[in-house]
Amino acid sequence: MLPVPVRPDHHPTRDEQSVKPAIKDRHLYGVGAAPCAVCCAAPIVGVLGLAGAAAAAVSFAFAGLAFAVVVAGTGLALTLARRRTERAQRCSPAEDSPVDVTICPPR
Repeated sequence: MLPVPVRPDHHPTRDEQSVKPAIKDRHLYGVGAAPCAVCCAAPIVGVLGLAGAAAAAVSFAFAGLAFAVVVAGTGLALTLARRRTERAQRCSPAEDSPVDVTICPPR
């Protein structure tokens, strides 16, 4: 039987509706929350674990991509600098060696 029986002809007043449950009745919330926590904890932790693993994988992929971009950029810069230096050495005579100058007769 209910603690306060409600007859069909008796509707609770506004004051009776706003009465909060007593402290002694709050254990019922815990009784309902315990099975929910036992049932739902594993899937929730599993989803969070998958999200964490995915975040770690994306972080590693991004770090690898950033490393590859830095290495490729550095390699390209060094290659271009080396080619420029070699081209400059080929086009200009060495300063310490004599240079032959010939004058061609006019045609």
